[in-house]
Amino acid sequence: MPSPAEIARLAAKARRAIPEGVVESFWTGPSGPEPLRRIDWPVHAAGRPQARGSILFLPGRGDSYEKWLETLEQWHLEGWAVSSIDWRGQALSGRFGFDAATGHVPNFDVWIEDLAAFWRGWAADKPGPHVLIGHSMGGHLALRAVAQGKVRPDSLVLSAPMLGIHPAWLPAGLLHTVARGIAGLGDSRRPAWKHSEKPELLPQARSHLLTHDKGRYSDEDWWRQRRPGIAMGPASWGWIERALASIRLLEARGVLEAVDLPVLLLATRYDGLVSWPAIRRASRRLPQAELLAFGHEARHEILREADPARDRALAAIRDFLNRTARVRG
Repeated sequence: MPSPAEIARLAAKARRAIPEGVVESFWTGPSGPEPLRRIDWPVHAAGRPQARGSILFLPGRGDSYEKWLETLEQWHLEGWAVSSIDWRGQALSGRFGFDAATGHVPNFDVWIEDLAAFWRGWAADKPGPHVLIGHSMGGHLALRAVAQGKVRPDSLVLSAPMLGIHPAWLPAGLLHTVARGIAGLGDSRRPAWKHSEKPELLPQARSHLLTHDKGRYSDEDWWRQRRPGIAMGPASWGWIERALASIRLLEARGVLEAVDLPVLLLATRYDGLVSWPAIRRASRRLPQAELLAFGHEARHEILREADPARDRALAAIRDFLNRTARVRG
């Protein structure tokens, strides 16, 4: 197999192109008639007679899988069968709000039920071991689905998981009370801010929240120009209220303590989108957790960061999966 450096070089070609042999299709879940978009790398990885195992990647709020093609291709070149799927109500899988820009959801349960149903079919069809990787909101939903017994991966990787939002110094219970009050003052589908990704009242420049790598940041705009339907702007007040309700569910005593599988958490101490203290607390509650912490060298999208931070994160994931998601048989 090629070296990690050679694999990274080859994978970079996927940043602005769907790799040859990769299939984009649609899947219909239990939470509505709108089909959900999915993408699948072949089971047989390049240069291998059979896959090392299978990875399902869950993107974040307002995301589309186009942003993550480089990383998904890199895992495939390392031997994994790889899949990803849109969340219902974003990217090219419909909308819940009254416009195409605002990200809204009636309840996070919708996404949990979609994930549970997709996982059943996907895990039955794909070779093991089965790995679940989630970024930001996708990390939150992955952990919640595991904690509630909806999915059972062999290993779980969470990149900057949304286990708390800003202002991080306020407890989620208080934030939830405020958000519930604001959401109830009007249509809960109305946008909570004008621009950026930040779910609070003082948004920063979007590029300063996500990554230091200007090239990788511009990849998203490149895809949005060619596939305008994937674009999404601010979250609704209803989304914020439901997000905090779901965060509080995971904060309940005994929930994370009962997760009995290996979990790797990647986080940056200076994340402007999700709460570093909440991630650190969660890592201490999870019985089999490992935490890799970054400093100022990494912003929220660790897997789209500049090479030094990104390479460190991918190496940690590789090592973790080599230890916790071993090939069976």
